Amino acid sequence: MSQLLVLFGLAGLVLVLIFWINRAVRLFDYIISSGETALVFLEISTMILPSVIVFVLPIAAFTASVVVINRLNSESELVVAQATGFGPFRLARPVLIFGVMGAAFMLVLTHYLSPKSQLSFAQRQAEISSDVTSRFLIEGSFVHPTSGITLYVREITAEGELLDLFLSDEREKSEGGTLATYTAQRALVLNTAEGPRLLMFDGLAQILSPDGRLTTTGFEEFTYDISALISDPIAGKRKIRQLYTHEMLFPTEALIAETRQSATALRAEAHFRNAQALYVIVAALTGYSMLIAGGFSRFGMWRQVVISIGVVASFQTLDNTMLDIARRTDGALPLIYLASILGLLFNFTVLWSATRPSFLAIRKRRKAATLLARTTAQEGSA
Repeated sequence: MSQLLVLFGLAGLVLVLIFWINRAVRLFDYIISSGETALVFLEISTMILPSVIVFVLPIAAFTASVVVINRLNSESELVVAQATGFGPFRLARPVLIFGVMGAAFMLVLTHYLSPKSQLSFAQRQAEISSDVTSRFLIEGSFVHPTSGITLYVREITAEGELLDLFLSDEREKSEGGTLATYTAQRALVLNTAEGPRLLMFDGLAQILSPDGRLTTTGFEEFTYDISALISDPIAGKRKIRQLYTHEMLFPTEALIAETRQSATALRAEAHFRNAQALYVIVAALTGYSMLIAGGFSRFGMWRQVVISIGVVASFQTLDNTMLDIARRTDGALPLIYLASILGLLFNFTVLWSATRPSFLAIRKRRKAATLLARTTAQEGSA
């Protein structure tokens, strides 16, 4: 058991680092370009860890099981244990307990930690997106936050006030519309319920119509919608991975409208979280049963390892296929557990067959017994 836990931790750590770094690189570009610090990057990158762990947990459980059994085989400890009367089912107890512990951890991740972290990640990302409105400006430089928009600010004070602002909006000009230019002595970026707004003071608005007429209007205060300048989505409607399980099991009309998913799809996703936990047990037992059924070999168990990888991948494919069917079909929720149930039955069958002599072994014994009988008969006649 201790060897399983140690290798499970090592395999999980390596896999989490690989997948986490892959996602963190993309986050780094986004966060740094938004003007945030490295501390904000570390804060947000830790929020994606639970979802990464959910992905790698079955792989880590399978890897730990395979490595431990292969090591016991290479050191002949497995043969000694079997010679002292420990059968395949008896030896499977630590692996089963290890799988149940991994499944319990998976339940905590899928039902609580992962949805909570995904929701926090979306909220934090929305905060950064709204902060971008006050960060895309560079003092003394013309910037183009989006196509058709040109901005210039002479100075940005410590309080966030924009001095001597110039704004040109040419988005409608290409379609035969107007060209708008705004100048203001000072301006502020405000976050409102409708989105970010640019509040300008003591300025001039110049509107050039398609027929060449120029209209100028002086203003003391003028509000300009700058939500279109932000290309990053702001959190609003939640996605499935941001929902808690009890919400998906009993979806309301408001939740269905928010997620744009059917009640059947939401319930299927909720049950799939349970199936993911069962799959951890299947992965751990498959790594053990396929190797234990292969018997002792001085040349290692690489053939059984390759076969077990194919078996685990097949069950995972079946699991995802059943989820797709259950999401679209009413009354198909039990299919979500089909892959896990078949996986458990498969491992039981493999372990049961390991306690019985194979057909080839029986045939060899019969040939040996026949040969021994003939030899004895010949010696007796002589």
